[in-house]
Amino acid sequence: MAGNRGVAYMEPGKVEVHEIDYPKLELLDGPGVNPANVGRKLNHGAILKVVTTNICGSDQHMVRGRTTAPANLVLGHEILGEVVETGPDVEFVEVGDVCSVPFNIACGRCRNCKEGKTGICLNVNPARPGAAYGYVDMGGWVGGQAEYVTVPYADWNLLRFPDRDQAMAKVLDLTMLSDIFPTGFHGAVTAGVKPGSTVYIAGAGPVGLAAAASAQLLGAAVVIVADLNEQRLAQARSFGCETVDVSKGAPQDQIEQLLGVPEVDAAVDAVGFEARGHGDGSTTEAPATVLNSLMEVTAAGGQIGIPGLYVTGDPGGIDEAAKVGSLSLSLGTGWAKSLSFTTGQCPVMRYNLGLMKAILHEKVQIAKAVNATVIPLDDAPQSYAEFDSGAAKKYVIDPHGMVA
Repeated sequence: MAGNRGVAYMEPGKVEVHEIDYPKLELLDGPGVNPANVGRKLNHGAILKVVTTNICGSDQHMVRGRTTAPANLVLGHEILGEVVETGPDVEFVEVGDVCSVPFNIACGRCRNCKEGKTGICLNVNPARPGAAYGYVDMGGWVGGQAEYVTVPYADWNLLRFPDRDQAMAKVLDLTMLSDIFPTGFHGAVTAGVKPGSTVYIAGAGPVGLAAAASAQLLGAAVVIVADLNEQRLAQARSFGCETVDVSKGAPQDQIEQLLGVPEVDAAVDAVGFEARGHGDGSTTEAPATVLNSLMEVTAAGGQIGIPGLYVTGDPGGIDEAAKVGSLSLSLGTGWAKSLSFTTGQCPVMRYNLGLMKAILHEKVQIAKAVNATVIPLDDAPQSYAEFDSGAAKKYVIDPHGMVA
């Protein structure tokens, strides 16, 4: 049997590459595994040799100590891999298939899955609707920043690529299908982006950049990306976005300079609960800043997509309310302007097939937009540190040296 190694969260600011158990078609006890999930048989699952697995900004929340993640939790929910074993109940996925793994784990059988709400499957996490690989409070499914990983409900969850050689040639684009490309696209769709829209995206990290590329794919007339980090803003400009530096103050004046009016048709929050203030307050955490700002800059009757992560348990929150996810929102502004809001995990399976086709048929270059940067598994700890310092890169781990 092959060995296995994975990236484990140890304590705030520290991750390590460890020897870990080779996957089984059974969910065993371990860090973060819900007791009710221990011993769960996975005859419907598959074991994948990981081709690529990405570091996500959501992982950084755990690594910074901003969640209740336990020590030794194996990280990684953005996975692309080759099937090396299937359970006896798998009918359609075959050994040798190269597949994208949606970060949402879904059963395909419950009411929510049947309605396309795969981000809030009712059967995979005893604690709450929805599950993910390698993430706190998400059922304890072992993460994929590793050499091998188990995927349950393989026939349902895996998106198989039609041609292996074509997939490997575009693997840096296709690896984004597990999370950030569908998540960014979901943010743009739920913000109501359509041909001719003016769009404001808060956050120039990988999800914000994916949302910007998605808005362009949807036909937006102007895409404005805001951040405090000039390196990340430059990355947004590299594929045709306008930018706003919110360290210089609230965005309305800068938006007006670009558009002639201080508001946009659609807005996306790609920052989440670790937001900082604008202008003089940009060095201070202010978790409601982005949401309140988006309500100000979105035109009346507009929509706000919120793929940015918000949590109910934040040990590092700035006050007691923030520690339980309670923020000081100007809901009256949103109500007065008849704004619509969409929150929660992106249901990846709603979008990944279509976005795969867009990649394979050269309609989008998502890896270039997010500055995909390939690293070996052993470089993961250093790359976490670089990403945390604001590097304008999307780190793609290549555990087996399979990426050309």
